[in-house]
Amino acid sequence: MRFGELAKTVPGLSDRLLSQRLRELEQEGLVEREVEPGSPVRVTYSLTEAGAELRPAIAELKAWAKRWRSG
Repeated sequence: MRFGELAKTVPGLSDRLLSQRLRELEQEGLVEREVEPGSPVRVTYSLTEAGAELRPAIAELKAWAKRWRSG
């Protein structure tokens, strides 16, 4: 996903904080950052294999949060 697309998925998150979190995820090997040359420069982010393996755990946390948030 491109930065702007990611920003839209997390309402209320500042660009600065999103950028910082993406850098942290990249350093941990969970996200890859690809810079496409051109004008303007395009930056896309994608999950690494390790990041993709977290999907089931994230889905469980999301389900847990929904159960407890609605109760």
